[in-house]
Amino acid sequence: MRVYESKKNMAYKKPLFAFFGTPKFSVDVLNALERRGLLPALIIAAPDKARGRGHVLAPAPAKEWALERGIDCITPTTLRDEGLVAELKNTDWDVFVVAAYAKLIPPSLLDIPRRGVLNVHPSLLPKFRGPSPALSAILADERSTGVSIMQMTERMDEGPVVAAASVELEEEAWPPKGSMFEELLASEGGTLLAETLPLWLQGTLEAVPQDTSAATYTKKFTDEDAHINPHGGRQDLLKIRAFDSGPRAYFFDKNNKRIIVTEAQMQGEQLEIVKVIPEGKKEMSYADYLRGQHQQ
Repeated sequence: MRVYESKKNMAYKKPLFAFFGTPKFSVDVLNALERRGLLPALIIAAPDKARGRGHVLAPAPAKEWALERGIDCITPTTLRDEGLVAELKNTDWDVFVVAAYAKLIPPSLLDIPRRGVLNVHPSLLPKFRGPSPALSAILADERSTGVSIMQMTERMDEGPVVAAASVELEEEAWPPKGSMFEELLASEGGTLLAETLPLWLQGTLEAVPQDTSAATYTKKFTDEDAHINPHGGRQDLLKIRAFDSGPRAYFFDKNNKRIIVTEAQMQGEQLEIVKVIPEGKKEMSYADYLRGQHQQ
């Protein structure tokens, strides 16, 4: 059974940690850690998944990142597997780090590292707990948000906060596209984590319990949530910006064809659509799309 070791840099011993994460958000956090010279000894990601029209099995982004750097990566179907628990117990870990792994870490793993498990959460907890904090902040039109480093417990996003940093975009940059905002918060979260890890491992940081009475919650969004009114207002603009990838903002035309909206702005209080992708076609200006509709 493999034993993982920390990398040594002169007299400084880098923290020995395993990283739990799967999507691009996880990669953005890993990139921020790498910029600070912090690399995990092991990455735990979701199993390979069928993607694209050919349904070809492809690795998760975090696994691809690990393979490119020669870092060991495992993709268990469950974290409750006794073999996995035994393998992780075989190493004297300093800490585990979690960023968008999408599954709760069971108690059998929470107790393994010397300093517990830290989670990178893209909100100022206890606000926006749950699976979609960045997109939920856009939909709530909350320009002031941030990132939190939380010590994980058995209950989702309820653990004490170890560190937090505010993030506020300029008014002219708000509302941002969802994918861009998630990337920004992931990078900020990774940077904060890199600053926090040494202090946390030295025992000089105190984890502060969250005020549960102030908690708000998010949900996993569905296709229905991305439906907009093409003649609507600001809330529809917020949807178009937030849902720029999986799901994407859309409406149905008079022929019940799906029209994806890729760019829009406000003219006063009225939504002005700029670019669309009509069903079965390439991206075009909304003006060209409307001209085609009138010619039918």
